[in-house]
Amino acid sequence: MGRFGTWGHRVHAQHRAGSPGAASAVVRGSTVATRLTVAAAVVALALTNGQVVANQPARLVKGADGAAMILVPAGEFGMGSAPSQIQRFRDECRKGGVSEFSCRLWLEREVPQHRVALDAFYIDQYEVTSALFEKFVRATGHRTTAESEGDGWVYQAKDRKWQWTKVNGSSWRNPDGPGTSSESTHPVVQVSWHDADAYCKWATKRLPTEAEWEKAARGTDNRLYPRGDTLDASRANGGMTIKTTRPVGSYAGGASPYDAHDMAGNVEEWVADWLDERYYDHSPERNPRGPDSGQYRVLRGGSWYSDPRILRASSRHNYAPDDRSNTVGFRCARGLP
Repeated sequence: MGRFGTWGHRVHAQHRAGSPGAASAVVRGSTVATRLTVAAAVVALALTNGQVVANQPARLVKGADGAAMILVPAGEFGMGSAPSQIQRFRDECRKGGVSEFSCRLWLEREVPQHRVALDAFYIDQYEVTSALFEKFVRATGHRTTAESEGDGWVYQAKDRKWQWTKVNGSSWRNPDGPGTSSESTHPVVQVSWHDADAYCKWATKRLPTEAEWEKAARGTDNRLYPRGDTLDASRANGGMTIKTTRPVGSYAGGASPYDAHDMAGNVEEWVADWLDERYYDHSPERNPRGPDSGQYRVLRGGSWYSDPRILRASSRHNYAPDDRSNTVGFRCARGLP
């Protein structure tokens, strides 16, 4: 899988809210109030100044796989890092004793910050769990890349230090190798980009684009992290505080403005895009989908082992599409009907 860079990141080739799926609308008259509950992606009716407004997207729906999905409304946001944010990151690098080269390697991928307009979409509220992935495997007979090739990368304590090791027998069922087992409520790991893509298609969804993922994580106010401009260690599983995954949704206080959970830490998440480090120089202003081809796919969000600075919503990572490890998972998205 290649070498590993600063803070444990690989550097390739270069250096439960309510009842999911239910939404309600209330129509009020002078003497009559009727409540309509719709278990679909549309709120049927609303009354505003005597006028009926139809077809308002529901905030929360349920995907074909049974996973809760939250609405991210249409509109613009600032994608990437602003100059002041870049300077803050550089200052933190110096204070932390991190090399200027390592800082620049990551920061150059995040500039320039630019306005992006996205259509409304839904994204999984939580990372895909091992239980959901097992449902997919039983339904399709899918065999993961790790299972086919017989191994996976594991970040583990070995010889009295934490390091990356390629472990025979590692898979989504045995994420740290033989003798270990996945937890049903934890995010599925040891999945390649191909595995994540196959799952989302089976669930009649798709992987989110980089732009969709970032907006779902930070909203429209240019914050650094899902909950603001600082990262509270009690609100995200990162920085080796737990040294493994946690059940999805364990950090409700760290949810994004749209109530997407674990967008910072727990596991790094595959997105749809190929990597182009200079894509922001020429990306479309509306619904960017990344390059048509490439060598590496993008991941977002950082994981349980990531330095807090890597958990920023704008941080971009990359692995080869067939890479897999005990720190990588995913969530799915879809457009509106």
